[in-house]
Amino acid sequence: MNLLYLAPPIFFVIAFVFSMLGMGGSQLYIPILFWLGMDFKTQAIPLGMLLNVANSSSAAYTYGKEKLIEWKTAITFGIFMVISAPFGTWVNISLPTKPIILIFAIFTATAAVLMLSGWKPRGGSLSPKVKITLGIVGGSILGFFAGLIGRGGGSIVVPLLYIAGLEPKFAAATSAMVVTFSGSSSFISHIATAAKPDWVIWALCVIAVFLGSQTGSRLMAKRLKSRSIKLIFGIVLLGVAALLIIKDVI
Repeated sequence: MNLLYLAPPIFFVIAFVFSMLGMGGSQLYIPILFWLGMDFKTQAIPLGMLLNVANSSSAAYTYGKEKLIEWKTAITFGIFMVISAPFGTWVNISLPTKPIILIFAIFTATAAVLMLSGWKPRGGSLSPKVKITLGIVGGSILGFFAGLIGRGGGSIVVPLLYIAGLEPKFAAATSAMVVTFSGSSSFISHIATAAKPDWVIWALCVIAVFLGSQTGSRLMAKRLKSRSIKLIFGIVLLGVAALLIIKDVI
């Protein structure tokens, strides 16, 4: 049996949860695909980014209809993530696999710590100028790393949007739109360079993620109760980061 056929049902659950958090889920899609037998750089990262886009764009559509997206912030972040993502992809091609896995593991652990800490910045109102600056600087940096390690950046974007003064529900919804921008750019960069698609597996995974994200985002749009979800997935992400470092780096 091809173990990759286990991916779609697993990804349905991941998409369901991560769509409620404003995250694409690539921090789990990519290592799972790698462990199920895909090559990390040419298969797992490109498919992980495609699934990221399927999840975040589906969720963003729902949030847009519910008027939960702060469009000016999302567009500023998104434009600069799109611009800088190809540079990260170029660096990805020139690096060996182990350093990329290590960087990916560090980002995953960082996301887990943010989720588990329960840290929330003080609600405040930053000026439009500060919000735009945050979008330019944050979007440029996160876009580069999105291209480098195949991450949409949602786990970092959401805390930054909190800092910008958005309420948690609006931050998660806006992050879904930002991740759609960055994930699309990163996916296009990877598919145009070294990706080697298995179209049957890819199609099944995309369908599963789309259905999961629609279910999760519709639930979140009505009410957001993510404390227990963040706790569970924070622990899972720490485990994934540890396994990546122990199994595939050390």
